[in-house]
Parts: sequence; C-alpha cells; structure tokens
Amino acid sequence: MTQTIRLTAAQAMVKWLSVQMTEEGERFIEGMWAIFGHGNVAGVGEALHRYRDDLPTWRGQNEQTMAHAAIAYAKTKKRRRAQAVTTSIGPGSTNMVTAAALAHVNRLPLLMVCGDVFANRRPDPVLQQVEDFDDGTVSANDAFRPVVRYFDRITRPEHLLTCLPRALSVMTDPANCGPVCLAFCQDVQAEAYDYPESFFEPKVWRIRRPEPDPREVADVVAALRAAKRPLIVSGGGVLYSGAEDTLAAFAEAHDIPFVETQAGKGGLSWEDARNFGSPGVTGSACGNALAAEADLIIGVGTRFQDFTTGSWTLFGGDRKLVSINLHGYDATKHGAIACVGDARTTLEKIGAQLGELTFGWQKAEARTDWHETVRTVTAAPNHDGLPTDAQVIGAVQRVATGDSIAMCAAGTMPGALQVLWQAAKGGYHMEYGYSCMGYEIAGAMGIKLAAPEKEVICFVGDGSYMMANSELATAVMRRVPFTVVLTDNRGYGCINRLQQERGGAEFNNMYVDSNVEAQPEIDFVAHAAAMGAHAEKAATIAELEARIAEARGRDIPSVIVIDTEATSGTGAGGHWWDVAVPEVGGPERLDAARADYEKNMLLQRTFD
Repeated sequence: MTQTIRLTAAQAMVKWLSVQMTEEGERFIEGMWAIFGHGNVAGVGEALHRYRDDLPTWRGQNEQTMAHAAIAYAKTKKRRRAQAVTTSIGPGSTNMVTAAALAHVNRLPLLMVCGDVFANRRPDPVLQQVEDFDDGTVSANDAFRPVVRYFDRITRPEHLLTCLPRALSVMTDPANCGPVCLAFCQDVQAEAYDYPESFFEPKVWRIRRPEPDPREVADVVAALRAAKRPLIVSGGGVLYSGAEDTLAAFAEAHDIPFVETQAGKGGLSWEDARNFGSPGVTGSACGNALAAEADLIIGVGTRFQDFTTGSWTLFGGDRKLVSINLHGYDATKHGAIACVGDARTTLEKIGAQLGELTFGWQKAEARTDWHETVRTVTAAPNHDGLPTDAQVIGAVQRVATGDSIAMCAAGTMPGALQVLWQAAKGGYHMEYGYSCMGYEIAGAMGIKLAAPEKEVICFVGDGSYMMANSELATAVMRRVPFTVVLTDNRGYGCINRLQQERGGAEFNNMYVDSNVEAQPEIDFVAHAAAMGAHAEKAATIAELEARIAEARGRDIPSVIVIDTEATSGTGAGGHWWDVAVPEVGGPERLDAARADYEKNMLLQRTFD
C-alpha cells in the first residue's frame, strides 16, 4: 500500500523543492525570494514559514528586481543552481514579466511561483483579477507565456505531481534551459491532498552533456580543412558548458584566434595570446579586422545576436559560418553548418579529427596595437573637464584584482566595457541579451550571493539607477557587500548619442532636452545613504580609484558617484549597427544618415 502524507499544495511544493539536489549535494533551488500579497501570503507564505529551515526565504523590495537577483545568481553559478521567486496575483506577477523575458533571452533558469485566480471561481472577480471578456480561463499570468520555457496553471493539488518535475527538467536541460512560471491558484495553495511519500524522496538533477552527431562533426572538420583563416566566436555557452579550458587548448593546438561575445567575455583571460577581444558593434579593432578577413566563422555557444555580428554586416559575403550549439534553433541560424552538442564535448571531438592541422594567420602586432589604444583612451585625464566613461573604466581597471568581477547591463557602459575592459578569467558579468535597465543593482547582489569570495564592481548610469535601485536596501539588510560605480551624465547619454548619429535632434534623452519645468538636482549620495549604503562622491578619477580600494573592507554595499560627460563614446573600436533611419522627412543630417544606412544594408547577410 502506498504511504502518503497529507499536506496543502503549497506545503507540498516547498517540501519537494527542498529535496531537489545537484550532483554536488546542494539544493538546486537554493531558496525563494518573496513579496507577499493576498494571492500567496496565506498559502505559499505559510508553507515557506513551515519549512524555513529546509528552504530559506528572502524578502525583496520589487518583484522584477528580486527576480533579477535570482537570474544573476544562476548566471554566476553557470546554471548549476538557481533561485525561485514568489509573488501575489496581479501587479506582483506582471512586474516579473520583464525579468522572465530577460531569463528567457539569456537561457537562464528561474522559477516563478505566481499567485493566480480562484480555481473554484466562487469569489470572482477577486482583487487584482484581470478579466478577459472572451476567455474565462485567462488571468494576468498568461502574459508570461511568450517569455517562459514552461508555463503551467495549478488548478488542483495533485497537479504538482507532474508540473514540478517538468519545471525542474526544463531548468536543468542545457538546451531548453530558461524560466518557468507556475501560476498557482490561491485557493488551491491552501487545499490538502494525500501525496505519496515517495514524491518527497531526494532527487539528484544532472546537467547532461549531449554529444554531437558524428556526421555534423565531420561537416565542421571538412569546413576547417578547407579554410585558410578561421576565427572562433566564443559565447556564453562556453561558460555554461565549462568549456573555457577546452576552447583555449583547441585554439592553441590549431593556432586559431578567437573573440568573445558579451555573454562569453571573461571565459578566458584577456592576456591569452589568441584572444583578440570582442566582435561586432562594440568590437575591438583587432577583433573586427580578423572577422572581416576570416573565411570561416566558428560560433561556439553563441546565438549570434546583432551586436555580435554587426547586424550581419561583419559576417556577410560568401564566408562560411559554423555554429556549435546545444539547441538546433541557434545552430541553424543564417545558413550555418550546424553542429548540435555540448561545447566542451564537441570541441574535443572536432580537435581529435583535426590532428595537427594549424593555421596561425592572425597578426600579433594588431592585438598589441589594440591594447595600446585601450590604455590611451582609458588613461586618467590630464585636464580639468569631466571624465569620460572610458576614463572611469580605466580607473576601475587600474585598481581591480584577479578576484574582481565587472558587471553591468544597459546604457553606455555595456558597450564600453565589452570593448575596453580587460577581464581576468571569470571576471566579467554582463546582461546584454535583453539589455535591461535596472538589472545592475539587483544583479550585483545576486552575483555576490553566488560568489561571496569575489569583489563585485557594478557599473550603473544615473538613468538605470533611477529605474531600479531598491534592492540596495535589501543588500544592506542582508549584509551583501559590493561596489557600485554610479556615473552621472544627467540623462540617457548613450541613446542621446545614438539619436544624433542616426540623424535625429537631441530630444527627450538628456534632462536639458526634455520637457520639464526645472532641471533636476538629484543627490545620489544622499539617496544611497538613506537606504543604508556607504555612499560618497568622487570628484576626480584619482579619488575614484582610492574609494574603490577603501570599499573592500566593508560588509555593506558602497556607492561611489562620479560626474561624467555625456558626449564621448569609447573612442575606440566599434562597427555598424542596424538602427533604422527615417526614409523621408528630414533635414540634411537625416538625409546623410539615411544614405549611410542604405549603404550598410547592402552588406548584410540576408539568408536564413
């Protein structure tokens, strides 16, 4: 006879999550971030309290940003562990849709347990219920469907027996990994059911390592044997596979240069002789020069986002494209020779068949010249004006150590950091799949929680800081130290420059060009200090360097504000980016921008 245990559905969910283990003997779901409302406080809230010694609960300030912290944690853990988030019905849930999209684009595990309407419908419409006039089964949580890998609505307690294993199977699947939304009807959370005791036996989830089809390996080997100038594009999949050393050995054995995407940057040290920086829109000069000359592009664990490819002008023409990826969707993009499999395993198999074949076509002096350019644009200013973002990066670089992780997400700094930051191995964390403003502060906290031994340095602009900063208070409460370098250029400087580059007038980006009655005077130091952080202003680049070093001894976040000028770009590297320019109606500057746009469109790779 089957032994059972009577629990509410919410109790069963929490108890089950607490015994889902990694091969290293840790919980796969480390714990759950929670903001309670009427849609989850009585059911899920009670269950989390009951099992608080088995599965910890952490209070956040905003549903989106606590989900960002969970995403940054999973990214830092290379998808080997994850965190969950629970919210109430209505705005609590929809606040997380942006975070779900971020996790989906970046292929990162995130478990979202969202309160939902009453399954029994007796009190309909309940508080915060979104009513669809034509479909009685729809709730606000259906907004998650396009941006999650698995969606389920729990309308009966026994649904957990199937939906929970499905959820974890998605989150631990290297190819389909992504966010999961469980819409948990609030009355069902509190309903009891006799669950089999066997359901709560500990289970180990292994991250499989799929081997490529031998025929696809042969195709890649043939393409390499026919090539004269191959170039590797190393993406985030290299990190998630743990293939960093394998790729380095492969590149060395066959003397092939490589560049790193935003997600792949930091997989290998910038000092590796075959590391030519980054490709594409925010690419290094030496890396883009190689990409333009290469006759075979070998993507490893990259989805070939438009910044990586220069909107498909960098890898255009008749050159061949190879894509090594866990998912066929990514591997077959733009007519690539597809090789579906784990990055580490696939590189090993390709390398074994290549034997002693080498290429050695890259020019070391181009790499040397590039690093000299980086040193020049990031050097401390020798004038009294406001520093550039590049000079701020240089200041942080000069005091960084091998244990420093530079992180960012949106605005000027992501592009500047990709092209200029000299990352130690494992020293870079960028959310640029979704380029989500507001990820930075929460993300820095998530990184530090995942890697407490590291120094986390968060670059954030005043625009992103204004958008989402409340988890700074959470980090203070939890004593999670990291350093925030807040660059204040008094507006959205990055998009203001793009607006002008595409022929537009300066409009609605900088405060001075916005429709306001008074220019704001925001005291970011006072604001951060009010949330409990150590906050101060650096008047010069030299002061910034000193403040970063001083922050290392604190057990709370440190926020260092520095004013910067908004007009300069990185001053180095770069490539064209497809941002459509109006075809008619403009002054001379818009006509010139349109002509340049049409010229570059002719260079784009157009087939799928």
